[in-house]
Amino acid sequence: MSRLPFSEPQAERAVVVGLITRHQPKEKVEEYLAELEFLLETAGGIPVKRFIQALDLPNFRTYVGSGKLEEIAQYIKAEDIRLVVFDDDLGPSQLRNIERELECKVLDRTNLILDIFAKRARTSHAKTQVELAQYQYLLPRLTRMWTHLERQRGGIGLRGPGETEIETDRRVIRDKISLLKERLKEIDMQQSVQRKNRGKLIRVALVGYTNVGKSTLMNLVSKSDVFAENKLFATLDTTVRKVVIENLPFLLSDTVGFIRKLPHGLIESFKSTLDEVRESDILLHVVDISHPEFESQIETVQQTLQEIGAGNKKTIMVFNKIDAYTFEEKAEDDLTPATKRNVSLEELQKTWMAKSDDICIFISAINKDNYQELRELLYTEIKDMHAIRYPFDNFLY
Repeated sequence: MSRLPFSEPQAERAVVVGLITRHQPKEKVEEYLAELEFLLETAGGIPVKRFIQALDLPNFRTYVGSGKLEEIAQYIKAEDIRLVVFDDDLGPSQLRNIERELECKVLDRTNLILDIFAKRARTSHAKTQVELAQYQYLLPRLTRMWTHLERQRGGIGLRGPGETEIETDRRVIRDKISLLKERLKEIDMQQSVQRKNRGKLIRVALVGYTNVGKSTLMNLVSKSDVFAENKLFATLDTTVRKVVIENLPFLLSDTVGFIRKLPHGLIESFKSTLDEVRESDILLHVVDISHPEFESQIETVQQTLQEIGAGNKKTIMVFNKIDAYTFEEKAEDDLTPATKRNVSLEELQKTWMAKSDDICIFISAINKDNYQELRELLYTEIKDMHAIRYPFDNFLY
């Protein structure tokens, strides 16, 4: 019997949709949609077109107006598009109404991020965290995406009079959520004990926006082989390595990257992963300086750190990817105001050194530019902290 040759599943072609509102100008929307397209590519899709509409507020029924929805419907029908991704969270009724009009698969930003997390999860810990977030997302949307779930309960006589299958599914999901929360609680306790058993070592955590080079830097400093890729959320599991600089040991951890509009359910589900950040002594906040909106990314990370209770940690700002940083030279007689695109790296360094309360360093993890300076900076900061915390261990130095 001949076998058919194996073929990779075809990537889904998709359109993305965003709104210009009073609180979200066009420039921001274009930036968010560019990121949404990157998320889509990370998930294995192909973005083919953007649809943008200006509204004071999202339409409570269909997110965009009826005219724009009709325009999207005509385009996806003509181009045989099977997937439409919206940049904001959609309510259950909005999802239902949009799917009815478009007659294709509809995702919102949270759903897409959850799909990537599910694809990237490697360990049972990460898979449990993602599964919990997925069920929490699914529960209020059951009326739209109803399906026969595998019954965890059931059997003759256990089904109440007049109870619908959707109500049973809702109960099954609530039970699964409770079970997953209990499982994560056990994992949290185990990991908390592990952290306490690590001894008198200063703990340093890499934090930053997704895809800024944290894992590449982790590999460089710890001489390990952590998975790193030019895609969003390449790392979901926290990796902890013992590092020694000269005679000084410390622990370095790599954590999940942050992103704008990060679903609250994911922050809750990844509590144990984020505990590594909360309980660290020093944060290395890695920034992709080559990204045109790196300042906005810094803001997002700082806001998320505040939300998880790690906003006041000692922080070293590590501006990475200086090898990819480009700027437009200004002619001597050019009187146009300085912008991000025509300020030199040297001027940018001075600006940040002058403005920021945090220690700053500019590096390229790929090319190892200024890497020795980073090692020396880490050594000094960790040594000083260790000397204060464990004064009787100063003989180490």
